[in-house]
This record gives sequence, structure tokens and C-alpha cells, in this order.
Amino acid sequence: MDHFVGIDVSLESCAVCVVNQSGAIVREAKVSCEPEALIAFLQDLDHNLACVGLEAGPLSQWLHRHLRDTGLDSVLMETRQVKGALKAMPIKTDRRDALGIAQLIRMGWFRPVHCKSVSAQELRALLGARRTLQKSMISIELSMRGLLRGFGLKLGRISRRKLPDRARELASGNEMLTAMVTSMLRGQAGLRSELARIELRLRRIARQDRICRLMMTTPGVGAVVALHVKAGIDDPTRFRSSKMVGPHFGLTPRREQSGERDVVGAISGAGDRSVRTALFQAATVMLYHSHSKNWLKAWGMRVAQRRGMKRAVVAVARRLAVVLHRMWSDNAPFRLTRSTADGAAA
Repeated sequence: MDHFVGIDVSLESCAVCVVNQSGAIVREAKVSCEPEALIAFLQDLDHNLACVGLEAGPLSQWLHRHLRDTGLDSVLMETRQVKGALKAMPIKTDRRDALGIAQLIRMGWFRPVHCKSVSAQELRALLGARRTLQKSMISIELSMRGLLRGFGLKLGRISRRKLPDRARELASGNEMLTAMVTSMLRGQAGLRSELARIELRLRRIARQDRICRLMMTTPGVGAVVALHVKAGIDDPTRFRSSKMVGPHFGLTPRREQSGERDVVGAISGAGDRSVRTALFQAATVMLYHSHSKNWLKAWGMRVAQRRGMKRAVVAVARRLAVVLHRMWSDNAPFRLTRSTADGAAA
């Protein structure tokens, strides 16, 4: 008889639940959140394990990879779907979550999630570090502006290059404010230096990567956008069609229909937020700042005439995801003019 395993992953320990084909609980346990401990526990079970289910997450990917390498049939489950199913439980505990995951695996009511490759995870970590440094640098600048504003000292609209001199000029004559400004500028300078190092490394990686160089032939797509898209897609063959890439990154509208009620809302916001942001930024650059004439920009401007510029940017971002995936699959650069043979990228 086949048995199904649900694992609720947490930082220190995992709740494990094993159910049979009829849904009855066979075994429950708390296991250390380490691949060796989980594998040893599952291999000691005297049952035929049909599938092991884990809710998608940072630690889950790590555990899933080790379980797969051991030969166990494991699957990552889409977080939103699992959360929606487990929400029906009046009492939420790790033990009940593991039971719920096991039952979802048994019934087949789940959506599998792609487990990122190690290289994609490493690239995402570097891009995440860049984003953190960038946010911290901006946060220091905004905090300094707010602190000076409390004394009637306004930095105003000024370039980042001239900001340190202007801040010191405003704080001069006040020992406390001078100390505050000096410390914050010193911290910001350190962050800027590290951010420059990471961006230099990312550009070097993009120049050396064949796929990124292909993507960067598209107007508006630079090294950071290309790396975000490459890390987000990871394996182009996991999409049956290029048209699935836009919805995968949450760039298609939500729809809620019930009887006579049919509401089409904003974008779903599903998938990787960093990739969606990168595509949105690339679409904005293409429509607002790029002087290159191409079929994608012309299409976006036609959408803008009908629906407005904001919707046009989202539409171009969705189509850009489709085009970049098609370029990767076909190993072809971006074409400024569109022929009838390009129908797959529509």
C-alpha cells in the first residue's frame, strides 16, 4: 500500500506526518531540520512512500534537493494553495499543518513548484544583496533629510554627488547635527562602495553569460534585468509555452467570477516579485526613455493610446517576459522588426 508524507518545515525542527491511501495517520514525529535526520527517518519507515510533500520555501528547496538525491520522490508545493487549504483548520499547529500537507499530497490537490538550481539560487542571493544595500543607502539618505527637516534645514532636490557637501553645509555651526550628518554620510559612503563592487561583479557575470548577452540585445534590458530574468526562469524547458511566463510572474489580471458577477482586477502579483519588478523597470525604460524604434515599443504605445500609459507598461512587461523566454529557447537575439514567423512571441 502506498503511503504519503507531509513535512512542515521550520528553522530547528520539522513536523512529519505519514498517511495511508485511505487518509489514516500511520506515523507522526518531530525530526531535526537537517537532510540527514529526515532521510534517516524516512528510510527507517517500513512503508512504500509514494510521495513526500514540502511547502515551498528557502529551507524546503535545500531539503528537497537532498531528498531527491537520495532517490525519494519529493515535491515542492505552491505556497498560496497550501495556505488556502490549511486555512480551513480552526486550530493551527505544526502537527496539523504536516497532516494537511500529507492529505493534499494523497488527494493530488496541489501545484508543484520548480526547485531552483544551485547556480540560480547563488545568483538570486547576489541580486538580493544588491537590493538590500541599495535600500539601506536610500533609507539613510531619507532619514538624514527627515532629521534635518526637523530643524528647518531642507536639502531639496539635489544629486547624490552633491548631497554630502550640502548636508555638511546645512549642519555646520551645530555640533550635534554635524556629528549626526558625518556618521550617516560615512555609513552611506560604505554602502555605496559595496554596492558598486556588487554591481561591477554582476555586470561581469552578465557579460560572460551567453543567455544574458542575448537578452541584453533588447532595448531597456540591462545586465541586472537580464540576470533577474535568467535566475527567475532558471530552466526554459519547464514552460510548455512562452505565453505561460507572463502569468507565472504575476503579470496577468486577476479574475473573480460568480454568477452574474465577473470582476477583472489588477495583476495577480504571483511568482517572483524581484523578476516582476525588473521586467516592469525594463518596460518603463523602453516606453519612456529608449530612442530605439522597435515593434514591441510601437505595440506598447498603441496600448497606451487605448488604455493609458500605466496599463501599457504592465502589458509591455508581460510581453517582454514572453519575448525573453522565446529568445532563450531559440538562442536568437531581439529583432527590432517583427515578421510573421514571430507569432510564438505574441
